[in-house]
Amino acid sequence: MAKQTNIRLDDAVRAAAEDRAKRRGLSLQGYVADLIEADVNQSRAAFMAGAAAFLAGYTEQFETEVGEDRYPGLPEGPARSAPRDAA
Repeated sequence: MAKQTNIRLDDAVRAAAEDRAKRRGLSLQGYVADLIEADVNQSRAAFMAGAAAFLAGYTEQFETEVGEDRYPGLPEGPARSAPRDAA
């Protein structure tokens, strides 16, 4: 769900932003929303790339420490089904 946000711009910045929005066929609101979304997505993509590089760099150490057991503490073997009257 979209939420409304208010910002304050000085007159020169607002005029320049309105001009750029108009050249892109957007309202000022749409232009600002697009800029923020692009910045957030770029930051998210940079974080995910860094996380992937970190994990790739330490894969051997993780496998040595954790191995194949992705759910430590769970009993070995196939899962048993819960009783039918379980909540």
